[in-house]
Amino acid sequence: MKSLDQKLAELKANPASRAFIIADAKDADMAFGVRAPGPRTYLSGRGERGARFSPEIWSRDEFGYRNLPEFLDIIREVVHQGLVDIMLMSAYVNDQVTIKEGLFRNSHVTPAARANDTTDVWAVRHGCYTREPAQPFRSASIDQIQCGKVECDRTQDDFPGANLGLYSVTFVNELEQDRETLLAYKAFREEAEQKNFRHFLEVFDPNVNSGIPPEKLGEFINDNIIRTLAGVPASGRPFFLKIVYHGPRAMEELAQYDPNVVVGVLGGSAGTTYDAFKLIHDAQKYGARVALYGRKINNAEHQLAFIEMLRLITDGRISPEEAVRAYHGVLQARKLKPRLPLEKDLELTDQAMSYGGGGAARSSVSIRGNPLANPTSTPSTATSTPTSVVDWPKLSNGAPDFEKMTSAHRRAFDQDRLNRKFG
Repeated sequence: MKSLDQKLAELKANPASRAFIIADAKDADMAFGVRAPGPRTYLSGRGERGARFSPEIWSRDEFGYRNLPEFLDIIREVVHQGLVDIMLMSAYVNDQVTIKEGLFRNSHVTPAARANDTTDVWAVRHGCYTREPAQPFRSASIDQIQCGKVECDRTQDDFPGANLGLYSVTFVNELEQDRETLLAYKAFREEAEQKNFRHFLEVFDPNVNSGIPPEKLGEFINDNIIRTLAGVPASGRPFFLKIVYHGPRAMEELAQYDPNVVVGVLGGSAGTTYDAFKLIHDAQKYGARVALYGRKINNAEHQLAFIEMLRLITDGRISPEEAVRAYHGVLQARKLKPRLPLEKDLELTDQAMSYGGGGAARSSVSIRGNPLANPTSTPSTATSTPTSVVDWPKLSNGAPDFEKMTSAHRRAFDQDRLNRKFG
């Protein structure tokens, strides 16, 4: 049984459960094109894959982006790690690794594919599509996601491809535009129900000026979600939601409305490591039970370590601040240069949660209690196990005694384990 199904069943039986679903969104090729695989600062254990570059034009280092084979290697590595519950891909990547390769056949990770690609994700270089009101559009059909062909053999219930899709809508507060968006979603829902295809619903913030103040967007999105799904019986509803995190009040308002609605958050554009870790912590605290991280994972200096930190946070074993320090400790142990020094990486920035927004930070707030904020200290690019904790309580057999551990002991233990695992 897939971990996604186990956790959804647990949440249905007990809405107060701490079960938390993490998805790695590796579907960026349906948005960014050549840049989608991300920077080559991180490669899988397999290393570099062959590429064709003419030395008189540019070098591969100058180009700077992974190619698709390197991207697929990272997907395989994340699936084998087994800490995420969902791997979200484009229909083409799903065809390559799910249908042709059978990557998920013996894995508890669930494959999923982006079921539509509205125009607000058309973030190609030099394009202007993301600045226009989002238009409904679908490249892949449900059959192509399920079996890699225009028409599946429906005499059987099992298909070699993904049977879970992400459907995205963007409400812009304009009657005809939003009506067309809902009509397209209605057609998709009905087809999905007929073909026993599961989906989850992504609701983006308006990608153009909607006339709604930023502090009111959470209410606008919440009401649109509830209104949209009020006309949909259980058989056609999404399994969970994916939305921008608009803060505690908006999250609790939506999460408490109906215990049958599982709310998830999207990670947004690249910011500090603390942005990513604080987001998942706070979203879970105020009612989210799913997080889908794309660029924040794909641009990480070490993707496997980054994912492990997300899992440690949602399991309640480590705080976001501790996770940032532990993550930098892993980078230091592996001699990987962090994108930001630790002091800067422990800052919280307000990120633009859109494909076309570019991720520019709008504000910056220093974290209270950040020990590296002392101007008399010398900033470090990484940290290791705290020197004030040289050991942790152990049982007579040498195993860690978790019952006697303080939070400092736990941080030191987790840091040591991660250093051993990734070092």
